[in-house]
Amino acid sequence: MGLSARAPRWGAPGLLLAIALHPALCTPASASLPPARRDYCVLGAGPAGLQMAYFLQRARRDYAVFERAARPGSFFTRFPRHRKLISINKRYTGKANAEFNLRHDWNSLLSHDPGLLFRHYSGAYFPDASDMVRYLGDFADRLGLHVLYNTTVEHITLDKDRQAWNGHYFILTDHKGQVYQCSVLFVATGLSLPNQVDFPGSEYVEGYESVSVDPKDFVGQNVLILGRGNSAFETAENILGVTNFVHMLSRSRVRLSWATHYVGDLRAINNGLLDTYQLKSLDGLLESDLTDLAIVKDRQGKFHVTLKLFLEETNQSADAIPLPQDDNDNFAMRVAYDRVIRCLGWNFNFSIFNKSLRLSSGGEFSKKYPLVRPSYESKGSRGLFVLGTASHSVDYRKSAGGFIHGFRYTARAVHRLLEWRHHGVAWPSTECPITQLTASIIRRVNEASGLYQMFGVLADIVLLKENATAFEYLEEFPMQMLAQLETVTGRQARHGLFVINMEYGRNFSGPDKDVFFYDRSVGHTEDAWQSNFLHPVIYYYRHLPTEQEVRFRPADWPLPRPTAIHHIVEDFLTDWTAPLGHILPLRRFLENCLDTDLRSFYAESCFFFALTRQKLPPFCQHGYLRTQGLVGTERLRQHRVASGLLRTSPAAGRRPGEGRRQPGHPKPTRHFLTPGPPGQPHDSNKEEL
Repeated sequence: MGLSARAPRWGAPGLLLAIALHPALCTPASASLPPARRDYCVLGAGPAGLQMAYFLQRARRDYAVFERAARPGSFFTRFPRHRKLISINKRYTGKANAEFNLRHDWNSLLSHDPGLLFRHYSGAYFPDASDMVRYLGDFADRLGLHVLYNTTVEHITLDKDRQAWNGHYFILTDHKGQVYQCSVLFVATGLSLPNQVDFPGSEYVEGYESVSVDPKDFVGQNVLILGRGNSAFETAENILGVTNFVHMLSRSRVRLSWATHYVGDLRAINNGLLDTYQLKSLDGLLESDLTDLAIVKDRQGKFHVTLKLFLEETNQSADAIPLPQDDNDNFAMRVAYDRVIRCLGWNFNFSIFNKSLRLSSGGEFSKKYPLVRPSYESKGSRGLFVLGTASHSVDYRKSAGGFIHGFRYTARAVHRLLEWRHHGVAWPSTECPITQLTASIIRRVNEASGLYQMFGVLADIVLLKENATAFEYLEEFPMQMLAQLETVTGRQARHGLFVINMEYGRNFSGPDKDVFFYDRSVGHTEDAWQSNFLHPVIYYYRHLPTEQEVRFRPADWPLPRPTAIHHIVEDFLTDWTAPLGHILPLRRFLENCLDTDLRSFYAESCFFFALTRQKLPPFCQHGYLRTQGLVGTERLRQHRVASGLLRTSPAAGRRPGEGRRQPGHPKPTRHFLTPGPPGQPHDSNKEEL
């Protein structure tokens, strides 16, 4: 009786009512599970995301990469629209040095596998985008990176927790409702939203992301392109041969990468329209602010450019709207257009980030890029780092941080910062005797790719030991973090430091500069400071600069004023190995800063110095006085006897180390003695070498 009375409640209507009232039954199964926890979460499996995943995996950290597509590099499956990359794939340099070759390989990611160099995936100097997709897929697969494909993260917020590394966790929710909890979040999603300008008639404009790429669709048409970047010129290049003409409109003048030395400006491979414009072949470039214009469509479906002011003054039909040519019959854009194409670049997608993360300040520039510090950490949320193209605000129009050949190194720098912050692993360094300082700097400026590509952003740091007897060499440290070096690397800078950077001449880069002027080359070492082309610059500081000194450094200076500065003269071959032109001036600069002699000597010379000088050159201290260079010979034995240091011949059988401890010849010490007289003058620079 009781059983039959309850049965209706669990019939079809009753069952639905119970499900609706019981939250545990109506909640999706994935949401009822506890959040999956990861120390590191990487958003996006593009080049930057995979590069960071590689470093995390090599360090054996707990991480996961979230990718919305089924394979890595989904951006390159669609873009660039005409499939040709403008990143150089230089396969031959005449050098066997792998680090040097990366200077001219703009597509490879960093790894320990020589098979994962892009040169194995394309023979083209400007490769096809499909080759990049294939390369990124192999990079993830062959290295076994932990990527969660077909996982679209739809929302990210913060969860305050004092026990978390950064005082909070990042909570990620995917399209299935699965929740992930992350201690550190890397955003490597790139710039994915087309930049659009709102003006009357903008609804008639076709976007770069969707316009046809088949030239046949443009045969005999008049085309107006809005924008003046590589995507605009790429689009024009594709249709120049079939259109009546192509006009290009933008608010600013064209910037040529070979003039600005910025790879994001117009590359020569796409600038065919500049030829046809300057050689008067109907195509042309115009400058105007798009927000002042309007586009009107007539009854024939043609488009006319007018001023927004005219639309605001009248409520007439489209055919009756005044056009500029009504008052000025010489108006440049008085012709009608068949197509108007928008090619205005890309913006960052902020939509999935909760406002509590404070990624954007609402300013005009921050609509394109998130706000980040020189460490690539968000200004609004500790523990949130922006990688890849989206991190380009740090060096926008200055260096290569928005491109693979640049951000592969900034990603490594971020990883090294976090290794110290969360795991106590100090920034990698090499400790060497001071006698190797000149050679170490020369080797790096001739080989290092990170210094070469991220000029003005990443620099090598030389930390001097007490009494300048040795040094630590740190590679590719973010220059703008110099004041924080000790706290973020685990290294000490108590006895002075050198900063090695690559720089262009200060008056050699810019859209209004003539970079081909006569006598632009500097060849004399005394004029090295006037070098125009990319060249090494060494800064010496007796003390680590302060935050205030870095912040208020002189205009156009990458660092605060140093105690001393040295420019290695520019070289046409970018090969700074000339003994007289490059190495000798550098060594003299270092010697002046350190007040010591950095030359190398034969053991016999060190023996003579020990007899005549109070202060021995470091090379002799590290070699001769430690019995690492002097081999006993009959000539040296006779010299010791003649000098009165050796009274009897049986001593000739002793080792050099024993002979040093004779009375009158003090036991060597690692510390410098009081400064002695300078060495003998040299007849020429060659003799000094």
